[in-house]
Amino acid sequence: MNLNRWNTMLRLAAWLALTPAAWAQFSPKIAYVYPAGGRQGTTFEVHVAGQFLNGVTNVFISGGGAKAEIVEFNQPMPNRDFQLALDKMKELTEKRRSAYRSGKREEWTAENEKEMNEIRKKIRKNPPNFNNRISPALAQVATVRVSLAPDAQPGEREIRLGMPQGVTNPLVFCVSKIPEFNETEEFKSFDPRFPFAGQQRFSQPAGPKQPDQEITLPAVVNGRLMPGDIDRFRFTAKKGQRLVVAASARQLIPYISDAVPGWFQATLALYDAKGKEVAYDDDFHFNPDPVLFYQIPDDGDYAVEIKDSIFRGREDFVYRITLGELPFVTGIFPLGGPAGAETVVERKGVNLREATMTVDNRSRTSGMYLLPGMVANPVPFAVDTLPECLEKEPNDDKAHAQHVAAPVIVNGRIDKAGDTDVFRIEGKEGDEFVAEVFARRLNSPLDSVFKLTDASGTELAFNDDHTDKGAGLTMHHADSYLRATLPKDGAYCLQLADTQQHGGAEYAYRLRIGPPQPDFEVRVAPSSINTRMGMTTPFTVYALRKDGFNGDIWLSLANAPEGFKLAGGRIPAGQDKVRLTLTVPATPRKDPVPITLEGRATVNGRELAHRAVPAEDMMQAFEYRHLVPAKELTVSVVGSFQTRQPYIRVLNEGSVKIPAGGTATIRVFAPMFSFAPNIQLELSDAPDGISIKKITPTREGRDIVVAADAAKVKPGQKGNLIVSVIGENRGAFGKGKAQPQQQQQQRRFPFTTLPAIPFEIIPK
Repeated sequence: MNLNRWNTMLRLAAWLALTPAAWAQFSPKIAYVYPAGGRQGTTFEVHVAGQFLNGVTNVFISGGGAKAEIVEFNQPMPNRDFQLALDKMKELTEKRRSAYRSGKREEWTAENEKEMNEIRKKIRKNPPNFNNRISPALAQVATVRVSLAPDAQPGEREIRLGMPQGVTNPLVFCVSKIPEFNETEEFKSFDPRFPFAGQQRFSQPAGPKQPDQEITLPAVVNGRLMPGDIDRFRFTAKKGQRLVVAASARQLIPYISDAVPGWFQATLALYDAKGKEVAYDDDFHFNPDPVLFYQIPDDGDYAVEIKDSIFRGREDFVYRITLGELPFVTGIFPLGGPAGAETVVERKGVNLREATMTVDNRSRTSGMYLLPGMVANPVPFAVDTLPECLEKEPNDDKAHAQHVAAPVIVNGRIDKAGDTDVFRIEGKEGDEFVAEVFARRLNSPLDSVFKLTDASGTELAFNDDHTDKGAGLTMHHADSYLRATLPKDGAYCLQLADTQQHGGAEYAYRLRIGPPQPDFEVRVAPSSINTRMGMTTPFTVYALRKDGFNGDIWLSLANAPEGFKLAGGRIPAGQDKVRLTLTVPATPRKDPVPITLEGRATVNGRELAHRAVPAEDMMQAFEYRHLVPAKELTVSVVGSFQTRQPYIRVLNEGSVKIPAGGTATIRVFAPMFSFAPNIQLELSDAPDGISIKKITPTREGRDIVVAADAAKVKPGQKGNLIVSVIGENRGAFGKGKAQPQQQQQQRRFPFTTLPAIPFEIIPK
């Protein structure tokens, strides 16, 4: 074997061990940030905990005016190192005891004392994780120093950690204008006689009940709860103050892993100086994060208490409480306005200086926006291009139905308990009719229900709840949607009510009435894509189709630097998701690269384009999956020129045509295969009915023969094939004895991914 060939194989083996495809199963992930924010113009430390964070070097906070750096990194000590530390402690303890007993204290040196203190400090900061009592997802903790500029924009940001293999998922990080306090926490010292996980966790000290922590108003309080924990904070208030106490818990971490119901269900209680509970709440409307409103009756001391409703707790049960005589909006009307115009909005709430505000939509397109100027709570606002009108009372029954001309958006309210709003629409036989409510998605407590009837009162369609997969934080999809074909010319009535017969000024809605408006939205997950220079990495794009749109959606990069390439950039007609791949240039990047993915489709002769919203695919309560929107889509390109990637490409042009019940061949050009004969090719997340029948070595690569099971596929079916390259150490770089099958599986690891290969099933 010549030297060049040997060097090539060694370089390939090194890359095989470092490839991010191998890291995919060990993707860095953060589970909580504590505290989850800070005040403008301050510098403070936060703890960011997660898994696979070894080598963490950078911190990225979205938005301007924020700087952050890693101060310290801690993780559980391996049991072997812990035992060695205990042995050394025992040795030093015996030496000190002997020196003091014999009267030769000079034998116990300052160096000995320093060594003992360092071992104690090490054990205290990095105790072992006996029997995995700390969830591995929370075991590694990075201490981060954050500096916020005095003019840093207040509100929610995103924080990510960076390391050699890329960046983590994002978590919420808040910037506030008012003073912040952190819950007083104490570390319990580690006692090796009682090696349980709780000893290295933050917790309230044992013993007599501790006094309430003192704070001053206005304030943001940061804390977290351990099992059975109850946190209390005392403050002084004056008679007449209209106090707002708003908790953020699920808002910070939407879905806590390995927990039921899947989030931190906080409760708030307010106590007077005598210890009497004067206010309590465990939610706000449909939002699980509670809010209290209380007008102070007398000068004096008051205390706010927070706990989990069923006394659960863990390091990631993180909260922020905003309290003081602060503005809080409980509802607005209307919930949206037309694009290209200004809208005057009524506001209801507490401590509001003005009852109305003007929202400028002149430069906005259709979508959801947040109203500016809110301190305690963000308020969503919808913008649309359809004509708009106001609901007019009385319209409580068929005889008084409000006449509307479709298409239209009606801004209305279910303004009292038991109220029903009825609208009359003229239609013709065969017309398609759509009605959709936007209320819960715009923070209205309305739980709507629809009924469509003809002029005689015969029910034609009914709907209570309709799931919007784009609303990743919504647990009860309470907005209604119905679609029907009108059976004859004439008048029709649409009835809208609250399913629980509730109502009030806050029970606002936007009602869309008219023919279908076919459209779509796009979500891309994950929001942090990590890959090595020159590599190809798979990810998933979801289509949220609206009003019956069922066509192809073409995907492209809108602003990526040169060298970034998509493969398989199409969501086929009739499908709701696709896996595709991104190939990055063979040049590492110091920081994550923000990119924009765009979806385009032709609908009724019009070309529609929408930016893909980055999202995290999160699991709730071991079963339910949600696409939780993120603010940025980033790609981390890591590596060095010493680990340059071997050249691999697919030779087929266009879609691979696979006959139903037959086979097709995919040709792969990869000279590396001749140096590493044990590299395997496998389909990742293969479409049902499609499999690899055989792989044939060629002079410069492989021929992959794929088969389609006629019983499981249909002609016209389209999609992408994602082919993983799997490495095996067994016999790959020299001769050796065959290993048992179990050991062979342990020596297999992901190598890379081929660019997505579009396919189409054709008749045989």
